[in-house]
Amino acid sequence: MHHHCFSESMTDSNLVGAQAMRKSRKTKASSHFQRLASRSLLAVGVLFSLTACAAPSSDLASSSSAAQPQKGEKFSYAWLKGYARQLATKPYESHQGEMPESLKGLDWDDYQEIQFNKDAALWKDENSEFRTGLFHLGLGFDTPIHMNELENGQSTPIAYMPSEFNYGKSKVKGEDLPKDLGFAGFRMQFATDWQRDVVAFLGASYFRAVGSEMQYGLSARGLAIDTAMPHPEEFPVFTDFWLEKPKPGSDVVTVYALMDSPSVTGAYRFDMSPGEPFKMKVDSAIYPRKSVERLGVAPMTSMFMVGENDRRTNYDWRAEIHDSDGLAMQTGNGEWIWRPLSNPANLQFNAYSDENPKGFGLLQRDRNFDHYQDDGVFYEKRPSLWIEPIGNWGKGSVQLVEIPTLDETFDNIVAFWNPEAPVKAGQELLYSYNMYWGSHPPVQSNRARVVDTFTGIGGVIGKKRQYYSKRFVVDFAGGSLAMLGQDTKVKAVITSSDGRVEIESARPLHSIDGYRAMFDLVPPSGKDATKPINLRVYLEANGQPLSETWQYQWTPPAEEDRELHNAGHLK
Repeated sequence: MHHHCFSESMTDSNLVGAQAMRKSRKTKASSHFQRLASRSLLAVGVLFSLTACAAPSSDLASSSSAAQPQKGEKFSYAWLKGYARQLATKPYESHQGEMPESLKGLDWDDYQEIQFNKDAALWKDENSEFRTGLFHLGLGFDTPIHMNELENGQSTPIAYMPSEFNYGKSKVKGEDLPKDLGFAGFRMQFATDWQRDVVAFLGASYFRAVGSEMQYGLSARGLAIDTAMPHPEEFPVFTDFWLEKPKPGSDVVTVYALMDSPSVTGAYRFDMSPGEPFKMKVDSAIYPRKSVERLGVAPMTSMFMVGENDRRTNYDWRAEIHDSDGLAMQTGNGEWIWRPLSNPANLQFNAYSDENPKGFGLLQRDRNFDHYQDDGVFYEKRPSLWIEPIGNWGKGSVQLVEIPTLDETFDNIVAFWNPEAPVKAGQELLYSYNMYWGSHPPVQSNRARVVDTFTGIGGVIGKKRQYYSKRFVVDFAGGSLAMLGQDTKVKAVITSSDGRVEIESARPLHSIDGYRAMFDLVPPSGKDATKPINLRVYLEANGQPLSETWQYQWTPPAEEDRELHNAGHLK
């Protein structure tokens, strides 16, 4: 095998950077924008508001300079890359907090009162399949963003106009705001539904999209820097956008973005096509100002609180609460790996080494309403997100960060590609990839897939437990499993980095036309008693694999916490 995983368990004192990554969101049934904005708010708010500097009281947005081609020069992606490269040679200038005090003082309800007037949507009166609305600055969204319309290579700034917003009961007076205020981001609708968004960019470099179920879920970012390190995470910001006017009748819209941060600048191009799945082709050029310890390419951010495999926070009436239930990977050598997500007691970090990966993503495989019973936010409809690298990405690893959370208002899951080669100042790093947002990834293994993972206490029913063990149940379905004859001997191939595996079995599960692999793991004692244990399971018959590979990380409880739960009548 060319792939291995390693784990690090960090104590709560090391969560400085990771905690800033968590993002709050509303959980009540509300508009897609409300869920989007609230969910992005804490990451942006925690990161930005803690370091907010006082802005001058006059012409607050004027110091935030827009990136524009010289007079007579056309806009192009090549120009944008050149601009980003040049910007990387200059000291970083933050424009965070450059907005009036009246907007900084808004609470959540006030901010929700400020709504863009859809009658003012960009391209509304054009023969276009798309319309674009704008997000107002305020609350935690306090870095002015420059918006531009692009047509035939000509860039035209989009001016802030108070008349294009409804301020409701927010007490904000649009006419008193500076004319060069700027925006917080943008959202788009498609011709199939002018009311609901299909994509939105809001806060730092966060964005998200929907598939045919029109349900927002996990988010993506342009770039992640130093996620889950002992020092604070850095959040690059899309400071400028260029929205290219779509051709009449076209179902593709192109957006360009300039990224800036203390460590990097970047140029991005997004070619986006709504549907099932919603497809984005992303081209990125990254220019480091200085060395970056942990670069995260194509980062995804999601939430996992409780599921069938991890019931640490099982005090809610709903059996499962998550936007994604697993990390899927198609490695460079063609192996398919499924890693169920968890909500650990301490921050958990895994890296899955690879070379030229074929794809990876955070998926919501379980799409059964009965498993969630949430008729407000519909977790079973949350989209999966699959990343398909274009070209050779070389050596590196898919990295997964799982952060403890006590409720569903925080995004605690992050996954991204981390290149093996050091990232140093003066480089040009080019990454292109396709992103697919929807109910199912565009490619899947032709072998059986993991459909369920259950965990509980081990042992034999009806017999008194003499020692502690953990039961793992992994259900596989699909592939050739339904075709297997009665004489076919199916084996579960189980490997563990520590502990003792016992009571192994693999037997047909007719309810899913699949197989159930089951085993107990007896954890070690002594100094390694609570060291994370890495597990791998796949099905085989006649020496040939029948399924993808299930990988898992389990942290055993301390020896004094290993309750046996023996009933009084057992002897």
